[in-house]
Amino acid sequence: MRALILSDIHANLEALDAVLAAAEGQWDELWNLGDMVGYGGAPNQVIERIRPLQALAVRGNHDRVCCGLTSANGFNPVARSAALWTRDALTPENLEWLKNVAQGPLTPAQPGVACAHGSPLDEDNYILNVRDAWAPLQQMTTPVTFFGHTHIQGGFSQNGTQWHELRPAMSRPRYAPAPSRLDSRPDKSGASGVPSNCPESWTLTLEPGTRHLINPGSVGQPRDFDWRAAFAIFTSTPSEDGQEPPRQEVAFHRVPYDLVSSQGRILMAGLPERLAARLREGR
Repeated sequence: MRALILSDIHANLEALDAVLAAAEGQWDELWNLGDMVGYGGAPNQVIERIRPLQALAVRGNHDRVCCGLTSANGFNPVARSAALWTRDALTPENLEWLKNVAQGPLTPAQPGVACAHGSPLDEDNYILNVRDAWAPLQQMTTPVTFFGHTHIQGGFSQNGTQWHELRPAMSRPRYAPAPSRLDSRPDKSGASGVPSNCPESWTLTLEPGTRHLINPGSVGQPRDFDWRAAFAIFTSTPSEDGQEPPRQEVAFHRVPYDLVSSQGRILMAGLPERLAARLREGR
């Protein structure tokens, strides 16, 4: 079983399309961890793209506010402006569908796994450090919980008295346009000599007996100083004799996308310029 795990798309159609293209043929189910809308300029297109593909969907806090289930007053002015614009921009059908997306945590058909947006104990809480992760890791009944909300790819693990923060061993390149057809030289502006327009991946093996909180990162609005769209693929392979625990892995991915077009959608919609600028910064 292979699950494509997406979170925090935030109405960034170009990033979503790049992720779906990069993951093509590598997944059996799509698990959506929420915040499909808010911030970006393509809320209807994103919902219509992902809705028929997903096997499981968890609502995010921006989904909840953008469809009018709760007030936008708790958001900062930039996020509030985007949420109110999104509420007006959504079609009646997409608005109604968003209102009915379930609150997490939810459990897919795969045993031993749960999916949430924020903390599985409170959908609005952020899990940013080991202190935040302690209670969820202790209280969740599943060994593996996927979550989003922080827009930071990685997670946390516990094995007995040992606690670890997980950060994929990948570069964090600055944004630079892809080489033009007239200039075939690779762009070397990224960190560690990695071209900023290249995809990267890093795989984590989930050891039996270890508990994990895993964040696939943000598709449409990363905040870990890497502008590229983030996603993860979870693979569970049964043992040959069926007596041993299945082999489980999470492959973290980063993929470049048409950032300029995404920024253009934001600006053409009249949304705050800051929302476009931060895509380039990855924070």
